Amino acid sequence: MRNSDDVAGDGRVQQGATRAVLRKSATNSSLMAGILVIALVLTGILAVDGFGSGTNLRTMLVFGAFLGIVCIGQTLCALLGELDLSIPFVVGAANIVMLWLLGQGLSSWFSVLIVVALALVMGTITGLVSYFQPGRSLILSLGMGFAVLGGAQIVVGIGADQAGTVYGRVPGWLTDAGSANGSFLGTGIGLTVWLWAALSVVVILVLRRTWPGRGLYAMGGNRTAADRALVPQLGIWLGTFALSAAMASVVGILLLGFSGGAFADVGRPYLFTTVAAVVVGGTSLLGGRGGYGATVLGVAVMTLLGTVLVGLGLSAAAQQAVLGLLIVPMVALYGRQPHPRTQI
Repeated sequence: MRNSDDVAGDGRVQQGATRAVLRKSATNSSLMAGILVIALVLTGILAVDGFGSGTNLRTMLVFGAFLGIVCIGQTLCALLGELDLSIPFVVGAANIVMLWLLGQGLSSWFSVLIVVALALVMGTITGLVSYFQPGRSLILSLGMGFAVLGGAQIVVGIGADQAGTVYGRVPGWLTDAGSANGSFLGTGIGLTVWLWAALSVVVILVLRRTWPGRGLYAMGGNRTAADRALVPQLGIWLGTFALSAAMASVVGILLLGFSGGAFADVGRPYLFTTVAAVVVGGTSLLGGRGGYGATVLGVAVMTLLGTVLVGLGLSAAAQQAVLGLLIVPMVALYGRQPHPRTQI
C-alpha cells in the first residue's frame, strides 16, 4: 500500500511534466505575439502620423498599463481554465464609488482602501460560489458583476438627480497618476505605468517561483496531479478571483484620475479586451498553459492595434471587426496545441 509521501512524490513529478509542456507551448505562443508587436510597430511608424511622438508613446503606455493591470486577474483565471466576466463591472463600480466616498469627506487613501477591500470581498464570494459550480464561473461572475455595479449605482444615486454619474473633485495625486503627462518621482512617467511594471514583475515571479503559482498551473493543467501534490485548491481558487476583483478596482480608481470624472460604464471596453489580450498572448483558456509574461505581449498587441486603427481613421465598428478577425485565428491556432493533461 502506498503512503502519502509516495503520492505526493507522484504529484510533484506530474507537476514537473506539466511545467515542461507549458514552457514549450509558451515559447511558440510568445514568438507569434512578438511578431505581431513588431509588425504593428512598423505599420504605425509607416502609416500613422505622430505614432512615434513622445506624447503618443506616453499615452500608449498609460492605456497599456490600464489594460495590463486588469489583465492580471483574467490571466490567473484563465490559467485555472476559467474566465472572470465581472471585471468591467467592478471597474465601473470602483470608479463611481471612489468619487462618491471622496464626496462624503473621506480621505483619498482611506477611500482607496475601502474600494479595494470591497472588491476583495466581492471576488472572494464569486470564487467561493464558482468553486462549487465547476465550469460556470463565466455566468456566475457575469451575474455578480451586474449585481455589484447595480448596487453601486443605487448607493451613489441616493439623493442624486442622475444615477450612474458622480460628480466631485479628483485628488491631484490621482490625476497625475492616471494622466499620460503624469510624472512619478520626476521620471516623466506616471505612477500607473510604474505600478504596472512592479505588479508584472511580482506576478511573473509568483507564478514561476512560488508554490501558489505552481499550484495554480497544476490545477489548470491536471486537477488530479494538483490533488496528489496536496495543492490547497480552495485557497488558490478564492485568491485568484479575489485578486482579479482587486486589480479591476485599482484600474477603476486610476481611470478616475485619467478622465477627471466617474461613470458607471467606464469599464465596458474591458469586457472582451482582457480576454483578447490573454488569448493573443498565448495563455490557454482551457487552463494550465501560458502566463502573465505572455499576457504582457498580448497587452502590447492590443494597445498597438488600437492605436494604429484609430490613427488610420477606422470607426468603432470597424475596430471591433478587426479585433474579432485577430482573435478567431489566434484561438484556432492555440487550440490545436494539446492540453497539458493529455501529455502527462
